[in-house]
Parts: sequence; structure tokens; C-alpha cells
Amino acid sequence: MTFTFDPTTDLGRVRLLCTDSIAANEIFSDADITAFMALEAGNVRRSAALALETIASSEVLVQKRIRLLEISTDGPAESAELLKRAALLRKQADDIEAGESSAIDFAEMNYDDFSIRERVINEGLGG
Repeated sequence: MTFTFDPTTDLGRVRLLCTDSIAANEIFSDADITAFMALEAGNVRRSAALALETIASSEVLVQKRIRLLEISTDGPAESAELLKRAALLRKQADDIEAGESSAIDFAEMNYDDFSIRERVINEGLGG
């Protein structure tokens, strides 16, 4: 498994957002991150969200809710927090895409003949 972390690359940004940036504690290989990027059409935030969702699924499957003497783990609670973070990243990606593909930048209302005439003159003057 190869592991690279360079936050100036998309692969590194996905690692940064899904908190998989320490080689000694790696969760995903470079191939895994690349697969997430392919599944999410290259969108860094959506790819990180998919990585977090994958981690969340693993938390529930592996840890479950365990209590042994004074030590306890709560996989479902950890999973819920990871899913909240993933949802936030997806919302940010949606907001960014909505801003980039907005059809209307501004709209101008004309209430009477005078305001229509003024708008036409200003457009002709480049203002």
C-alpha cells in the first residue's frame, strides 16, 4: 500500500479533509483515495465525504458498542459524528457548485417608463 500526503494535490486534500494524513496511522492507500475521487467525479469534498462514510461504516461493523470493566467504546456514536462531517462536506460541495452554475447574477426591476428609459440609456453608456 502506498501512502503519500501532499496537501497541494487533490489526493492530499482528500486525505486532509478525512483526517488520514499521518503515514503511521494510515486508513486508506493512495489507490483507495484515487478510487473515491473517481467515484465522486474528482470532487475533493465529495471524495472526502465518501472516505468518511466508509470509515463510519467500518466503525459500526468493527467496534460496535463495547463495555469492558472501566473501558468502553461506542462505534455507533463515532459513526454518527463521522456521518455528520461527511454531510457537511457534501453540503459545502453543493453550495460551491450552486455558486459556480448560477444562472442569474442580479436582476433589475423597472416600475415605469422612466426607469426603463434610464436602464436602456445606462446600458448604452456601458454603465
